[in-house]
Amino acid sequence: MPQVVLVHPQIPPNTGNIARTCAATGTELHLVGPLGFEISDRYLKRAGLDYWPYVDLHYHESLELFHTYCQQRGGRWLGFTTVGNCNYVNFHYREDDWLLFGSETVGLPAWALAHCAETIRIPMTQAGVRSLNLSVSAALGLFEARRQLGHLT
Repeated sequence: MPQVVLVHPQIPPNTGNIARTCAATGTELHLVGPLGFEISDRYLKRAGLDYWPYVDLHYHESLELFHTYCQQRGGRWLGFTTVGNCNYVNFHYREDDWLLFGSETVGLPAWALAHCAETIRIPMTQAGVRSLNLSVSAALGLFEARRQLGHLT
């Protein structure tokens, strides 16, 4: 099943909400440091409420270490970005995909984007709206991948 990866997340409630989504769907969540908060942050825990025992959480100290980890496990890096090449509903997902989302302030680093098999965007009608909330974007990307792969029941 595709996995969610947050690269340098900064806002604890966003990460907590994404963790809750991952818990509800049985999806692995990978956090790539440095983080803008402590894993024990009360806001992070509050957003996940009592779902934390159900989160398959993995922490990686750096993007380079995470890249090595992924090479051992296999699969494609898919970078979600406002300037992505493919519309997220038109892209064909695979079971071993890694869905990468960058920090709320700057998105995915250039190095991560350069290592992605594809960059994906979630289209927005209003040009003045820079981007969607990170937790919304992660949920949209994950659920579209799951829908295409037949994991919605």
